[in-house]
Amino acid sequence: MKQLLDLWPVVLFFLTYQWSTIYVATAVLMVAVGLHSAIIWWQHRQLTPMQWLTLALVLLFGAATLLLQDPRFIQWKPTLLNWLMAAAFAASHFIGEKPLICRLLDSQIALAPPLWNRLSLAWIGFFLFSGLLNLWVAYQFDEATWVSFKLFGLLGLTLVFVLLQGIWLARHLPEENLPQ
Repeated sequence: MKQLLDLWPVVLFFLTYQWSTIYVATAVLMVAVGLHSAIIWWQHRQLTPMQWLTLALVLLFGAATLLLQDPRFIQWKPTLLNWLMAAAFAASHFIGEKPLICRLLDSQIALAPPLWNRLSLAWIGFFLFSGLLNLWVAYQFDEATWVSFKLFGLLGLTLVFVLLQGIWLARHLPEENLPQ
C-alpha cells in the first residue's frame, strides 16, 4: 500500500499534463516530490537513499527542463533512476557480503545464495531494460504517449515483473516458508 501512496506525485504529473503543458506538469511534479519527501521526513525523520535519489533527480532534471525549455531532461529522469538502481544492485555483488536484493528481503524470505544472485541479476536486467524502454518511448513517440507510458507503462511493467518474480520465488522457497 505504501508503494501506491508513493505514486501520487507521478499521478499528479500525469493529470496536470492532461490539462496543461509538460512544463507546468514538471513544475507540479517538482513541488509534489518535494512535498512528499518533506512529509516522509516529518513522519520518520529520515529518507531512504532511493527517496533522496528520486528527489535529487526530479529537482535537477525538472529544473533543467524548465530553465532550458526542453522536455528531454525530464524524460531522461526515469532512465537515469533505473540505471542507477541497476548500478547499485550490480555493485552490491562486489561490495559487502550479500547482494542488495538479499539485504532488502532476507528478513522476509529465506533463499540460498545462488538464488539471491539470480534474483539480483533479474532486477539488474529489469532496471536496464526499463531505462532503455523509457528512452525508446521518449524518442520514438510523441510527448503525450511518453507521459502516459511513464505512469501506466512503467508501472504496469514493474507490476508484471514483480508478479513473475513472485511466481519464480514461490517455486524456490523451502516448504516451511510456503503459506498453509
